[in-house]
Amino acid sequence: PRVALAVLEAMLAPHRASGLLTVLTEHRAVSAEHDNDAITAVTVRDLRGGTLHTFAAPYVIDATETGELLDLAGVEHANGAEGHAEFEEPHAPAQAEPDNQQGITVCFALSHHEGEDHTIDRPEDYDFWRAYRPDFWPGPLLGFQAPDPRTLEPVPRSFVPNPELDPLAVSADQSADAGDKELWGFRRILARKLHRPGAFDSDITLVNWPLNDYWLKPYIGRQAEALREARQLSLSVLYWLQTEAPRADGGTGFQGLRIRPDVTGTADGLAKAAYVRESRRIKAVTTVVEQDVAIDVVGPYGTKHYRDSVGVGGYRIDLHPSTGGDTYIDIGSVPFEIPLGALVPRRVRNLLPAGKNIGTTHITNGCYRLHPVEWNVGEVAGALAAHCLAEDVEPHQVQAEDKRFEVFGRVLDRAGVQRRWPDVRGY
Repeated sequence: PRVALAVLEAMLAPHRASGLLTVLTEHRAVSAEHDNDAITAVTVRDLRGGTLHTFAAPYVIDATETGELLDLAGVEHANGAEGHAEFEEPHAPAQAEPDNQQGITVCFALSHHEGEDHTIDRPEDYDFWRAYRPDFWPGPLLGFQAPDPRTLEPVPRSFVPNPELDPLAVSADQSADAGDKELWGFRRILARKLHRPGAFDSDITLVNWPLNDYWLKPYIGRQAEALREARQLSLSVLYWLQTEAPRADGGTGFQGLRIRPDVTGTADGLAKAAYVRESRRIKAVTTVVEQDVAIDVVGPYGTKHYRDSVGVGGYRIDLHPSTGGDTYIDIGSVPFEIPLGALVPRRVRNLLPAGKNIGTTHITNGCYRLHPVEWNVGEVAGALAAHCLAEDVEPHQVQAEDKRFEVFGRVLDRAGVQRRWPDVRGY
């Protein structure tokens, strides 16, 4: 994370130094003013001292994790699962379920040091999580048995810290292997064997596993409660690994597991923020639905082409267990395009989404939520706002009028934005 932060800071540095850009960290939007289908001002609060700042600008870009401005500014949006009647999606529930949202995960990093004891204090909620057994799970959540997301069949997971296996032998082809059966290597972010001997005495792995997905309360609407319980779940997973997890030698517990605050930049070693898979989503000019991307509907080569494509993505429709009690929904999908219409609200003229808050559904968010897609969406939102200011046009006009979109499309092409896939098969 520190390397990524340094890269981003370097990209911003010349603009900050010239006075063209002001960056306020640890601030949160608390209110928005709007009039005549436009946002006129946004007020943010400094989380450290409570100071309020109000900003006005021709365009407002919502890059928040949960689409907070959509709620604050009264922008039409969806929460949770749409009902089947709205878009007739095959996997949508019969009725709309606004509080049925994908689970969140509080990640943390681990290394392992044989012969050392790094056991944490027993978490406050450990007894609850140790006994918790979801209806759709083959055993206790804190265990090495979990459903296969694609088949829902019980599948054992293995856990071998610092295996002798060459890290280059790990497959990255998810069409052949989802990669989640061997937990240590699944989210490994540092492999000691890829470095000079002695440089590192342990791998470092990121714990973003089935065991620490949290889905008891929706994050949107009950954020403080959900975050506290999700943090307790992650600490309970660590404590269970250190004290009770079965080992291949017949023993229990891996006392040498060490949580890594130096990696996450926090005192307790948990990530600074939860991994949130689902946001509020704008009611957009174009809504991407399951029938546009699911292999079962369009076939493995059935990529839908949009005349206003502004990017591409590729991932299975991957919904983790949700706050409505649903188990995994993991459906094959085709490589997809990102239509500009999914970034344009139906009514509001000067707000642009820049992440998971675009015009998808609870179902299609499962593939459009991936980080490269979010990055693509954010870059396009920024480019579109700048283009609209330079050309004295509005986003709705750029999206709706072929000639105006052609001009903007060339802007993206010159910037290196890939807007079409070659002939790629879905999985």
